[in-house]
Amino acid sequence: MATVTTGDGQLVSYVDHGGNGPAVVLLHSFLMDVTMWAPQVEVFGKDYRLIAIDERGHGATPANGPFDYWDVARDALAVLDALDVGTAAVIGTSQGGFIALRMALLAPERVTALAVLGTSAEPEDEQIAAAYDQLTEVWIAQGPETVLESTAKICLGDHDASEWTPKWSAVEPDRLRLIAKALVSRDGVLERAGEITVPVLVLHGTADLAYPVAKAEALVAALPKAELVTVDGGAHFLSLTHAADVNPHLERFLSAHL
Repeated sequence: MATVTTGDGQLVSYVDHGGNGPAVVLLHSFLMDVTMWAPQVEVFGKDYRLIAIDERGHGATPANGPFDYWDVARDALAVLDALDVGTAAVIGTSQGGFIALRMALLAPERVTALAVLGTSAEPEDEQIAAAYDQLTEVWIAQGPETVLESTAKICLGDHDASEWTPKWSAVEPDRLRLIAKALVSRDGVLERAGEITVPVLVLHGTADLAYPVAKAEALVAALPKAELVTVDGGAHFLSLTHAADVNPHLERFLSAHL
């Protein structure tokens, strides 16, 4: 794992899997890290230069203070700068999708194609945001074991969470509050989606417990060049939980547009 320090002093950790193929940035979900992308690295890592980033407050990347997803999008662009990568496709799941959309809005000349999975371009629903705030405080006050099962269900559905729950349990309270605040207080970008003119693949699971398929449909309707693929029974973090269903679509999309 390598690191870069941005102009505002933020350290960002990433893994450059290398190779001579076109560059593809991988942006993970809330509470996750670069290792979430193992199923994709295994399948098409030989054809593309996969650059997986630990997003601010996650994995080996700290959070120096409050931040939003525009900040994280700039972090990702700083990684590309450090690697002297001019343009790249971007794949993001859930939170990673929030960041991918913002990368395309901040630097449209640098993002060649987008694939977003289990994501939304809208702000968090107020009632759901309040519920997540409460979950965060219960997590901190009573210990992570009180909410790990419900968190895993929302994020991973029936997928085995045993690799991830120890990592979640280790998240410090201050860091948890910072990353949760970024999640629940994010702005919406749906009204700006028309500015994203590159091809976009939108994948969404029919069993997503965080965002209904209607969120994906709204995003596709707002994008000039978008395709919607639904994955039957797919959970929220479907690039991990339903990799066998997702990977052929990602491979097809990347080969068509890179």
